Amino acid sequence: MTFLNLLRRVERTILVVLFLTMVALFFGSVVVREFGGTMASRFAWIEEAVRLMNLFLVFLALGLALERGKHVGITNLRDKLPEPARRWLLRVIDTVGLLFSLYVAWLGVQMVEFVLKSGQTSPTLGIPMGLIYLAPVIGFLLLALRYGLSLFGVIDRFAAQAEAERC
Repeated sequence: MTFLNLLRRVERTILVVLFLTMVALFFGSVVVREFGGTMASRFAWIEEAVRLMNLFLVFLALGLALERGKHVGITNLRDKLPEPARRWLLRVIDTVGLLFSLYVAWLGVQMVEFVLKSGQTSPTLGIPMGLIYLAPVIGFLLLALRYGLSLFGVIDRFAAQAEAERC
């Protein structure tokens, strides 16, 4: 199994576990609120936990979505270009995406350091807010990895995008 296949499997597993946990927690929260009476106040942490899980779910899915061609793209110009110009444009798109993703991840690291130094914690769970700010850092690093792999021809994300458009 290659590193990329292992990464895909780990990403998918984490995303599925996060999503199913969110559904179970939220369902349990609704049931307790409806039938639990005074017990409902003990489960106030669930709303915050589900919100944080959703945040991680979105950012962790960035790279996988790019690789599968699920990101929004305007393809009118790209599809009308001759093949040499199209290849050049795709390389420019991947380069800009790679640089932008690395820049946002770097900004995220700065934010994580700042927030960790401030000592902020989440209201009901008490989790250090700096750890929560890691979601965009991890997500944009995974996105940068996919842009880099596409740029150097390891993956063909544009073929996946064309396949997704046909469906």
